[in-house]
Amino acid sequence: MSDPAALKQLLELVAQGRVSPEVALGELKDLAFESVDDFAKIDHHRQLRTGFPEVIWGPGKTPAQIAKIMQVMGDRHPVVMATRIDVDTYHQLQPKVHNLTYYPEARICALIQESPQVHHPGTISILTAGTADLPVAEEAAITAELSGFAVNRLWDVGVAGIHRLLSHRHVIAEADVLIIVAGMEGALPSVVAGLADCPVIAVPTSVGYGVSFGGVAPLLTMLNSCAAGIGVMNIDNGFGAAILAGQILRTAAKLR
Repeated sequence: MSDPAALKQLLELVAQGRVSPEVALGELKDLAFESVDDFAKIDHHRQLRTGFPEVIWGPGKTPAQIAKIMQVMGDRHPVVMATRIDVDTYHQLQPKVHNLTYYPEARICALIQESPQVHHPGTISILTAGTADLPVAEEAAITAELSGFAVNRLWDVGVAGIHRLLSHRHVIAEADVLIIVAGMEGALPSVVAGLADCPVIAVPTSVGYGVSFGGVAPLLTMLNSCAAGIGVMNIDNGFGAAILAGQILRTAAKLR
């Protein structure tokens, strides 16, 4: 809530018993944002509403803008993430933002005030069809880990050598949510979904020869899968897959 007087009045009403804590929480969920100069408005209460804090999308922003947003968010959030940060941008951010951690394969910068701990039940297992899919898979893995989820990785088990996948059936059996990252023809999620008893999130990547149309071919394969229970993300959207997997686990925990 950006108006201190209004916040004080609301808290007084709660203290007097005239407003319940639940109603007050509903009032506070949608009110707080903070302007950063003239280029950004930070949604500090997003975590209250959705369970996950705001994350900075790097492309299209200058290093100075990213640094300023991270600094302002760092005052209120134990972990601040910026996605799709290339190495050059990271080197420009380093002198501006203290305690910055860079995950080069995931292309994520994180301002971490406290060491991330696993505080949500369940395991997110992430599989890739090939090594070239790793940047998208690592974006999902690091996002999930920084959000407090346990992650299990299994790389390079695509259908071109299906025995590699079948020799790791235990990874599929032990997962609570599966994220399957694949380019080329994008067949791996269909195979895994036929073996799994948990939600499967498919992520098409832009890896492939010319006729794959930058990831459109695997996207269509995943959308047209005959295996039931597959949710499909947009091309290269590892971040979105991690958030969806996290929401599934958080919802399951609430239902328990």
